[in-house]
Amino acid sequence: MIKHIVMWNFADEAEGQEKESNLADVRDRLAGLRNLVPGIVELEPVIPVDPFEHSYDLVLYSVFDSPEALKAYATHPEHVQVATFIRSVATDRVCVDYEV
Repeated sequence: MIKHIVMWNFADEAEGQEKESNLADVRDRLAGLRNLVPGIVELEPVIPVDPFEHSYDLVLYSVFDSPEALKAYATHPEHVQVATFIRSVATDRVCVDYEV
C-alpha cells in the first residue's frame, strides 16, 4: 500500500471566493473522489480546526492499494478536474508518498 499525504496553503481570495469558501469547496471535491476512483483505500481531506501559525490550510491523507493505483488516481479525469481547481486557489503545496 502507498500513503499519499498532501498539504496546501490557499490564497486569501481566489476565483472570486474567500479563502474559507475555497477550502470547504476543495475539501468536498476531494472527498467526492473517495468512491469514484478505483484503488483508494482511505481518503480524508481535513481543514485544521484551530491552526497554528505554521500549519497548512488543508491536508489530504490518503491510502492506495498500490503504486499503480496512486498513478491511476493522479491521471483520473475526476482527480485532474479537482487538481486544476486546487492549483487556481492554492499558493503552495507539499506532498509525500511512502510505501507501507
